Amino acid sequence: MSHMKPITAALLAGLSGLAVTASAQAQEEIQFINCGANDGEAPALQTEHINAWLAENPGYTVTEEYVPWGQCQERAITLASAGDPPALAYLGSRTLPQLAESELILPIPASDELINSYRESVRSTVQFDGQMWGLPRAFSTKALFINATLFEEAGVEAPTTWEETVAAAQAISEGTEAAGIGIPAASFDNTMHQWLSWFYSNGAEVIDAEGNVVIDSPEAIAAFQLYADLAPYAQDGPVAYDRAELEPLFQNGQIAMMIHGYSFAARAGDVDWQIIPVPAGPNGDHSTLLITDSLAVFDGSGQEEAAMSLAMYLTAPERQAVFDDTAGWTPIRESEFTAALRENDANWAFFLDTIEIGGPEPQMVDFLSMQDVINEALQGVILGELTAEEAATQAAEELRDLQDG
Repeated sequence: MSHMKPITAALLAGLSGLAVTASAQAQEEIQFINCGANDGEAPALQTEHINAWLAENPGYTVTEEYVPWGQCQERAITLASAGDPPALAYLGSRTLPQLAESELILPIPASDELINSYRESVRSTVQFDGQMWGLPRAFSTKALFINATLFEEAGVEAPTTWEETVAAAQAISEGTEAAGIGIPAASFDNTMHQWLSWFYSNGAEVIDAEGNVVIDSPEAIAAFQLYADLAPYAQDGPVAYDRAELEPLFQNGQIAMMIHGYSFAARAGDVDWQIIPVPAGPNGDHSTLLITDSLAVFDGSGQEEAAMSLAMYLTAPERQAVFDDTAGWTPIRESEFTAALRENDANWAFFLDTIEIGGPEPQMVDFLSMQDVINEALQGVILGELTAEEAATQAAEELRDLQDG
């Protein structure tokens, strides 16, 4: 694979304080597309850090554009494919293999210091074809939020296993006014994401270490069956909900359980909520999906060197740690800051302890098609149109066809 334009060795000089030279005659514009909303403290902090970089690089301006997640990644890819790419984009790491395969982004000039600053589990989310294609910017792990009042009202304990989860969901649905669990099943990325935390908690894999599709393994079939077992006790019409649409239901005491990241603790509402590990499947242990979003530098903008410098500046350890804390994300790097989180909030243990045993988003070049295949299989199970075994078999066949291209 071509490495496109060479990146200067100056970019390897360190993770902060990087400066590049622009023409003194005109300001050079760096277009920076961000997936998500431009609200809250994290975007403001990012702008502050960008301004600090600009102070060191006065020949440049940075234009930040925020695009909703549903359209953002498609917009960045469409612009790049049309020959008018942004210089830099914040997007899901799951898109990196496709962007790299299409030669739309540049590999990160990764020094040993840079590579070793990330946990292996985090680094694996941005690696493809032996190289790093993005700089991790946001990292999340998952746990199960429960409404303790509803559990007490139904006379059940917090679950530690899948069997206990189904029993608790049933007891709450039948003994209270709430649904036992919230299941997102819309045609959206977090449908697959939420299920993967259960999936990994049963020791299942979508693609094994040899690159074989194994989503039809007994462990995977059991994960499909879990959704079939939980569906009767979920909110009405799960296929109409993505994760964001479940949040108000939890906040208002209408569902008793849902999987989410640590940042949801600030939005969980006035209910008596608690956080527990994702319950273990019959063939596994507590686990989580490991998911990152990354900064990717696009080829062809004319500002590749400056964009790479800015990306490294923003993700330098000291700035990234503050950014993680501000946004409520799981820390990207292990540090004294990480240790302090446990001391300040015991709930962080549920999100930190599963990092080493969690599973990443499955890597497939056509990620969106893979996501659609898995979501459709899950929807079939939830709607009673497919058995767990049929769903797993169908998904495996379609994913193998995708691999064969």
